[in-house]
Amino acid sequence: MKIHLITVGKPKLHYAHMGWNEYMLRLIKFHKIQVTHLADKYAYDSAKILETAGNSYKVGMVIEGKTMDSAHLAKFLKKIEFDAQEVSFIIGGPEGLPEAVIKKCNYRWSLSPLTFPHDLAMVVLLEALYRASTINAGLPYHK
Repeated sequence: MKIHLITVGKPKLHYAHMGWNEYMLRLIKFHKIQVTHLADKYAYDSAKILETAGNSYKVGMVIEGKTMDSAHLAKFLKKIEFDAQEVSFIIGGPEGLPEAVIKKCNYRWSLSPLTFPHDLAMVVLLEALYRASTINAGLPYHK
């Protein structure tokens, strides 16, 4: 399955950079991963963000979105894979995604009703995708 991770900015804090790298190394064992870190200047540029996502199935990471537990996320990924679609997970800037991007997303996902620092949200997304991937592979990480 091809997963495109689109973020405004890169993980900057040490812990986030380390976490991003750790879960990226784990995740690439399960999926073909493309990463696009857009420069901060594109935080409000809906056209640039949507152009980067292309024709993929777009998942906007928004606090007002639906929540999923790990098992539901695993089923969600399986369905997208079954439909042979590329999926883009889009994290906006520190103030979130522009409304025009949110409206174009196929799915709006909230990692939690809590507000996370921008860097932490990037790491939590990767860990959640990794956990769901291990569930789909029948591996024990989920426990």
